[in-house]
Amino acid sequence: MTQKQGTIFIIADGTGETAATMIRAALVQYQDTDINIVRSKNIRTEAQVESIIADAVEAHGIIIHTVVSPQLRQLIQEHAAAKGLPSVDLIGPLLQSLDQYFGVAAGGNKSVGILRMVDERYFKRVEAIEYTVKHDDGKCLTDLDDADIILVGVSRTSKTPLSIFLSHKGWKVANVPLVLNSPLPESLFKVDQRKIVGLLIDSDSLSKIRRNRLEKFGQDPGGEYARLGYIEKEIQYAQELFKQNRRWPVFNVTERALEETAAEIVRIIASRMGLPDKMSF
Repeated sequence: MTQKQGTIFIIADGTGETAATMIRAALVQYQDTDINIVRSKNIRTEAQVESIIADAVEAHGIIIHTVVSPQLRQLIQEHAAAKGLPSVDLIGPLLQSLDQYFGVAAGGNKSVGILRMVDERYFKRVEAIEYTVKHDDGKCLTDLDDADIILVGVSRTSKTPLSIFLSHKGWKVANVPLVLNSPLPESLFKVDQRKIVGLLIDSDSLSKIRRNRLEKFGQDPGGEYARLGYIEKEIQYAQELFKQNRRWPVFNVTERALEETAAEIVRIIASRMGLPDKMSF
């Protein structure tokens, strides 16, 4: 049996991902067909439409479009019909129904390419999360220059929870552990020091946190890691390092809500780096 073939031309005023996703879902029903998908993004003009229609005619294709502008939608439909091409408007009927439902004037002001901006924010957030996971707890000390924020503190000062929380807001975060009497990595001092934030915590609170964590995992809570005397030395060591690096703002996370600390960190880093405050609370 000869396999059927076809070409689908997507016309979109954004990325075309909406149409592509719907087409892929539909094509599951046509597994014996060899389909070529041609996606045209950011289409705004009649000349662009005419060029795509010409290509579709040559390929005996079908036009599928997701265009917000009613004028451009009509133009696509008319050009396709004039050339005898089948065309499908994926978003027009939905917008018309929603206009009626919400009592909005048909064809009223609608922003073109909003989905593209949403997509871009989504992918930036994914990139931030991937970077943050890779650079958690000093696991990776390369490309620290790419970080938006670098957190430094002793174990259990909320470095990882803060990092992950901030990454979901679009910030690339690296965190570096402070280990008693161990020097910080040289790479930390080669990056823009305005990105670095120190974290401190009350010694009693830290002792309780560590004991609870050890007990949770069935480990002995009476060891050095959770002992108050050892923790006090760690905190003193951290304080001395922070004093030597006075450009690093220092936050005491004792009994502070994660969101509160994160918001304050973002406010200071954004101000120091001349960045927009990308976090919305």
